[in-house]
Amino acid sequence: MTRGRLEAFTDGVIAVIITIMVLEMKVPHGADPSALAPLVPVFLSYLLSFIFTGIYWSNHHHMFHAVHHVNGATLWANLHLLFWLSLVPFVTGWMDENHFAPVTVAAYGVVLLGAACAYYILTRALLATHGTDSLLAKALGKDFKGKISVVIYVAAIPLAFVQPWIACALYVLVAAIWLTPDQRFEKLLAQEKA
Repeated sequence: MTRGRLEAFTDGVIAVIITIMVLEMKVPHGADPSALAPLVPVFLSYLLSFIFTGIYWSNHHHMFHAVHHVNGATLWANLHLLFWLSLVPFVTGWMDENHFAPVTVAAYGVVLLGAACAYYILTRALLATHGTDSLLAKALGKDFKGKISVVIYVAAIPLAFVQPWIACALYVLVAAIWLTPDQRFEKLLAQEKA
């Protein structure tokens, strides 16, 4: 399988994930602005999930610019990532439907943690075939943002049972850390072309 086919498949799955999430937002039964008020928490959780999905899509896209070939391990690692991302609409809807109950907020964190671990596994599978001197290895570096994200998720999950809004704030913090596009790959690719 070529790198391009893997990217196209991933793009398609992520597009479906985003579509499912937006379809979970129910249209209000009134035409006045007050009918939208109950949808504010639903919209905010959708926005956070959309941002997380977009972050994974963007970083996956940038990372694959430095990838020259894929193998079976890469395919399965990528499917593992897509598995966790495909659960985002479910846990987002579950959290909304149950008004951010502690168990649903913790489940949301478990899915985010699973996606973060899966992304790490994908990077390791790619590094195994590209080597430690590759552009990919240089761009990934020590992956501080990836490691700190996992630590924050691990802290947020039990905190969801203490105060769900603290856990949600930590999820927002991780999104804020990643919201700035990851320039590591773009910088190294530009240097390599120069």
